[in-house]
Amino acid sequence: MSKAASLTRVLLAYVVAVAVGAAWLYLGPDTGHLWLDGLVADVLATLVIFGFSRAHHNSSFYDAWWSVLPPLLAVYWWSESTPDVNDVRSWLVIGVIVVWAVRLTGNWIYAFPGFPHEDWRYPMLKEGKGGMEPVVDLFAIHLIPTLQVFLGMVPAYVALTRTGRDVDWLDVVAVVVGLGAVLLSFTADLQMYRFARTKQPGQVMDQGLWAWSRHPNYLGEIGFWFSLALFGLATSPSDWWWLFIGAIAMVALFLGASIPMMEQRSLERRPTYQDVIDRVPKLLPRPPRHA
Repeated sequence: MSKAASLTRVLLAYVVAVAVGAAWLYLGPDTGHLWLDGLVADVLATLVIFGFSRAHHNSSFYDAWWSVLPPLLAVYWWSESTPDVNDVRSWLVIGVIVVWAVRLTGNWIYAFPGFPHEDWRYPMLKEGKGGMEPVVDLFAIHLIPTLQVFLGMVPAYVALTRTGRDVDWLDVVAVVVGLGAVLLSFTADLQMYRFARTKQPGQVMDQGLWAWSRHPNYLGEIGFWFSLALFGLATSPSDWWWLFIGAIAMVALFLGASIPMMEQRSLERRPTYQDVIDRVPKLLPRPPRHA
């Protein structure tokens, strides 16, 4: 299937998913809690995408949902919030989310070759599961990431729906961290694409940002979620003890699952990657060391 045809099917899946979620929000029963309404709509939309994934035997229908959902959720929460919510802060929060979403979604569109391509991690998760394979597909690949993203969005919910303090220096820090994180991920991905076009067989990436950190793109992704937590903290400082749970969960996801899977695959395909592991820190950057 061509890339254009594949993207058209993904777009159709997302349009149907958003329509189902919107139907719940505007026509379904009111739970009495704005965050819960958003969560139910999010889960229902994810189930629609899961249906498309199963129909096409390809879980990569879910890939871009990670970055498509947050701006939609943020705009809904803001539109349904009380009139005295700080509009300046709301614009800042949504602005950072939209910049992040456009960058990440665009990166996926650029790299996606079209079906039958499927993210290499999905077959690894489903392999050998037998009759439990649909359950693994539903939870590990679709629902759990959706819930993870929702948890990361909770501080944005606080910033978009509560009457908090006036915009101050902490909001500025959140904007700088968020946009800086997006720039970091963009630059890291750009460097990797350029390297991939010219690399020799067996050569590993240890140049540019990748000489300072083995996963600068993931570091940028984590930085974005911490920026949302900072927006929540700026709105409601007394809730500091739980506003960073979503960002910390993202760190656990990358350190506990994504990075180990990526590095194991790199070692299997390029044994010289062990040299990079020995010289370059996993996530937090430091000046490059030479072999």
